Amino acid sequence: MKTRGAEYYSATYEDICDRIAGGTLVHADETQVPIGGSVRYVWVFTNLEDVAFVFSDTREAATPRLFLKDFRGVLVSDFYAGYDSIDCAQQKCLIHMIRDLNDDVSRHPFNDEMRELAQEFATLMKPIVESVDRFGLKSHHLRKHKKSVAGFFKRIERREYKTEVAASYRKRFAKNRDRLFSFLDHDGIPWNNNNAEHAIKTFARLRNNIGGTSTATGIREYLILLSISETCKYRGLSFLKFLQSGEKDLASFAG
Repeated sequence: MKTRGAEYYSATYEDICDRIAGGTLVHADETQVPIGGSVRYVWVFTNLEDVAFVFSDTREAATPRLFLKDFRGVLVSDFYAGYDSIDCAQQKCLIHMIRDLNDDVSRHPFNDEMRELAQEFATLMKPIVESVDRFGLKSHHLRKHKKSVAGFFKRIERREYKTEVAASYRKRFAKNRDRLFSFLDHDGIPWNNNNAEHAIKTFARLRNNIGGTSTATGIREYLILLSISETCKYRGLSFLKFLQSGEKDLASFAG
């Protein structure tokens, strides 16, 4: 049934992929999947309405590059270096940055440089998040924070950190300067990658249920159906009723 279903809905899956790659926003994430004693990867690409899971033999950036080869919007992702090779505007997940800063402050409790750096970044982010909570992801209201962002980078660049961990963050901020606050210039672009992380957890639950018993072909079939199931969930549609309808086009089914 799984094989027949994946074949029947292959065009539905391709339509989902095309809509995501042709849109203005993509969240991306990836996770491991064990198959036959080796490690493969599953990627998720999603916007606010569609979800596509893609199987890959490796974690190399060839998969997201191929999926997003015609994408001209903003890519939201974590700090995996493979995403940096994709030719589009990008927004790095600031929650990841905050978590990493807090983790290193905890690991180095007597490092004053790390504590000050983390506090300064938190002070920068607080009014920005308050603006998002109040006005939403509207660049008209968010651009006013670009001055404080520029001041933060200017202060970081001028400092000479003596501890290795603080110096590494100085380099990390400099490397990602053009990818940390892109959401200030675009409408509807989140400052975090929660959407992709939520979607990848759906596959993780499936992975835990099937263990390492599936094959690469079997995983690909699962991913077609899981992509449609999650897209239905995002759109407030019943996956079961969609299957029962015999329809292949989600827009037609939604009416």
